[in-house]
Amino acid sequence: MMSKSYEVAVIGGGPGGYVAGIRLGHLGKKAVVIEREHLGGVCLNWGCIPSKSLIHAANVVSEIEESEKIGITTTEVKVNQRKVQSWKDGIITRQRGGIKTLLKANKCDHISGDASLTSKNTLSVTNSDGTSDEIRFEQLIIATGASVIQIPGFEFDDELVGYAKHAVSYEKVPENLVIVGGGVIGSELGMVYAKLGAKVTIVEMLGSILPGTDPDLIRPVAKKMKKLGIEVLTGAKAQGVDRKPGGAQVMVEVGGAIRAIPADKVLVAVGFRSNAKSLGIETAGVVTDERGWITVNDRCQTNVPNIYAVGDVTGAPLLAHRASKMGEVAAEVIAGKPAAYDVRAMPLGVFTDPEVAQVGLTEAEAREQGLDINVGLFPIAALGRAAAMNQTEGVIKVVVDKANDVILGVGMSCFGACDFIAQACLALEMGALSEDIGLTVHAHPTLSEGIMEASNAARGEAVHIVNRPYRPRK
Repeated sequence: MMSKSYEVAVIGGGPGGYVAGIRLGHLGKKAVVIEREHLGGVCLNWGCIPSKSLIHAANVVSEIEESEKIGITTTEVKVNQRKVQSWKDGIITRQRGGIKTLLKANKCDHISGDASLTSKNTLSVTNSDGTSDEIRFEQLIIATGASVIQIPGFEFDDELVGYAKHAVSYEKVPENLVIVGGGVIGSELGMVYAKLGAKVTIVEMLGSILPGTDPDLIRPVAKKMKKLGIEVLTGAKAQGVDRKPGGAQVMVEVGGAIRAIPADKVLVAVGFRSNAKSLGIETAGVVTDERGWITVNDRCQTNVPNIYAVGDVTGAPLLAHRASKMGEVAAEVIAGKPAAYDVRAMPLGVFTDPEVAQVGLTEAEAREQGLDINVGLFPIAALGRAAAMNQTEGVIKVVVDKANDVILGVGMSCFGACDFIAQACLALEMGALSEDIGLTVHAHPTLSEGIMEASNAARGEAVHIVNRPYRPRK
């Protein structure tokens, strides 16, 4: 057994762990990142990046098919799914290599192996050949993320039933795809495969897709799903898979009756659980909450002073950009800098069609808190840029404190929403007023003008719509 010593050990090479490793290198710390699979974690290897690659491919198909509307005639569109997968895999491989290069350039070591804690200052790494090495550390950052939840009757088998890791790697577009769970993953990949030619059915237990999202933002997505032929069953419970010689069926209870839905692929997307317990954290005395998430303070510090945790392993919201920010904070705290995780504006981005993005309070959350609010709602169709791009579906919504005009939250459901939600994040972090955005000159013609118009609409001063009192839709 070999033994190595580091100032800081990082377990997990995802967007929390590798960012922490790079930042530690910036700050002159001798550090190591330990990852049992591939650098980049879920986000790079079967989450954010591969799914967005497939979303881009599907959107290209959709745009070509709809080009007749703007006077462009095309021949039949054909999708070579194997080539699409090869292109997507190439992106992942290059990104992995980039992370490895950045760690090396910043003098942060990288070890491939399965780590487990043996004390509050030591851990054991099991290598691929079964041998073990000991790592001694002064500080530790846990960045091991989360794993998908399996539900009874839908055990993963790598052939018929799987999760996002399988769904981003289908070598053949399914004829019938049943998705259990209408959240972010289910909605994004459901729209991908519908555009690529699959008959998609989404089974959601709650009353709407994208639970927790502002209803005004969901409507454009639901409208597009219907146009794509996606059947959405809400208030429905998936009971199990009936495998028959003629093909599998997913049994679903909906409206008091049982339906049998044909499926040659089943995607289960119902949530995640913490990966904390597999590390032997109890050996070091690290505590978790009742659901297994590691609890941390605003310095990303656990109850054990020299052990930190970042990203999904600490619980919701499970977002790659949150993990990266926490990784930076933990590295800076360890290096003695006056850092803290005090983020006011944590954006959510959903890459459906149209995209959905939110930051801050939704209208419902603001009202639940008893706040007196103004709401500005601006339809994207009123923008010249949207019309010129043939991207007129969607709205931008701004929630404002009526007492002082401070922006409380912004939501968007439109083309490019996940990119220009950043303007809203900056506004919230700075405590901006809706008037501040309204007075800021936005380039014309752009979609970003919609944020300016929605901010003005909250005060009854929008230019490109008729200003009427906002009334919540039911």
